[in-house]
Amino acid sequence: MTEALNQAAASAGQSGVSRVIRLHRDDDVVIARVQLVSGSTISEEGQDGVKVVGLIPPGHKMAVRAIEAGAPVRRYGQIIGFASQAILPGQHVHSHNLAMGDFARDYAFSQDAVATAAAAAPLTFMGIVRADGRVATRNYIGILTSVNCSATVARAIADHFRRDIHPEMLAPYPQVDGVVALTHGQGCAVDAEGEGLAVLQRTLGGYACHPNFSHVLVVGLGCETNQISQLLATQGLTQSAQLRSFSIQDAGGTAKAVAQGIACVKDMLAQANAAQRQPVPVSHLVVGLQCGGSDGYSGISANPALGAAVDLLVQHGGTAILSETPEIYGAEHLLTRRAVTPAVGQKLVDRIHWWEAHCERHGAQMNNNPSAGNKAGGLTTVLEKSLGGISKGGSTNLVEVYEYAMPVSARGLVFMDTPGYDPVSATGQVAGGANMICFTTGRGSAYGCAPSPSLKLATNTALWERQSDDMDFNCGPIVDGTLSIAQAGAALFQLMLDVASGTQTRSELHGYGQNEFVPWQLGTIT
Repeated sequence: MTEALNQAAASAGQSGVSRVIRLHRDDDVVIARVQLVSGSTISEEGQDGVKVVGLIPPGHKMAVRAIEAGAPVRRYGQIIGFASQAILPGQHVHSHNLAMGDFARDYAFSQDAVATAAAAAPLTFMGIVRADGRVATRNYIGILTSVNCSATVARAIADHFRRDIHPEMLAPYPQVDGVVALTHGQGCAVDAEGEGLAVLQRTLGGYACHPNFSHVLVVGLGCETNQISQLLATQGLTQSAQLRSFSIQDAGGTAKAVAQGIACVKDMLAQANAAQRQPVPVSHLVVGLQCGGSDGYSGISANPALGAAVDLLVQHGGTAILSETPEIYGAEHLLTRRAVTPAVGQKLVDRIHWWEAHCERHGAQMNNNPSAGNKAGGLTTVLEKSLGGISKGGSTNLVEVYEYAMPVSARGLVFMDTPGYDPVSATGQVAGGANMICFTTGRGSAYGCAPSPSLKLATNTALWERQSDDMDFNCGPIVDGTLSIAQAGAALFQLMLDVASGTQTRSELHGYGQNEFVPWQLGTIT
């Protein structure tokens, strides 16, 4: 896989840019940089004399050799599916002639694990150091809910401090980034001892002690299954000046609860405003890696560029959280080979097996991915999407595997088991301690993630030009042939440090983040 990405980088740096991109010498397909017109001939190195058959959109695959029905089809030098019918050289390869299939993966636990050399000159960013030593990239006051029934009250409290509605409320507190309410649709009618409630409590607990929150207020209804007292106890949390709670029923109803919450936040503001930024080592940066609205360029430009930035982050002692387990399916063997120990690699395989059993129980398939938008952008199978997706994790060792929303304590590249749905996945990463999210997109996902800033990376220049109001970084020049993956990774790494130091992302400027808090809902609702 590393070889494939290096070859893509070399291809991108060529003068006289080709109309297609070859990712690996053994590939059966190439990727169109531009729309390929029927009858034209692709004569670049490795594709001499291949005549295009039909129209092939940008980002989509073209066969460079004859492929028999049932034969494996390779991209990145890896299997992305099997030909469902015979495919001729020059034909479009997509869902009409490429399908999923089972194949053996050699997990080769830890075979490719190598020590990562530390950076010679460690860098810093301007972070906020909490009293207990935790480091924040933002300084919010958070309002969490124990149950859906208290969501309206929590939102009303936060709305009282919205800068676009009541700018005077936070004007005296310039060091406070905002007051946000993170609500959800769970918390009752579940087994009090079940997995579903345990996952919700773990998620809420991770947010309650997240360094990007200076103070947290938890609002409940009062009669819900997810009692606040139990929530705090299971997560090892206690009430304090920084963590307060009350219920609507104890407050005397909605209006009184809103008033009590507003008064509580007002009490918190002065202390929250005392936070000051100072230089801190990059080792305190924990970045959640996401991709959504992927396209055929994701695994060529934005994902490997993010991987190059992750390699730099790890060299400086930082942490990156790769997730979205269904979207590494079929490519997990490339991670197990880099596992620091066989036990870590086996943890990842165990999570894959859990997902296979989970899908079987619910009559689903792992290949319900890619989405309609992914397919329109050139992706055909989850195998193809997974091979591009794991490149976000760079090339360093996989040092640990965590279940959803578990606290991340290891330094380096880690994996957290999450669904592929981006809001659910990122919610778990932030609960685990991510103080920044980096999110690649080829179709133009609109997303933000309070309290952690979210950087949006466009995979292609057309998207950047069309939707630059939502994008923070353009990886399109890699596809265009004017920028290498290493150059893009270095520039992105610097942007990550700038954002960690307080530079606002596009999603923050637009006010994204509160609605995107979506804990993973497991268990039976009764």
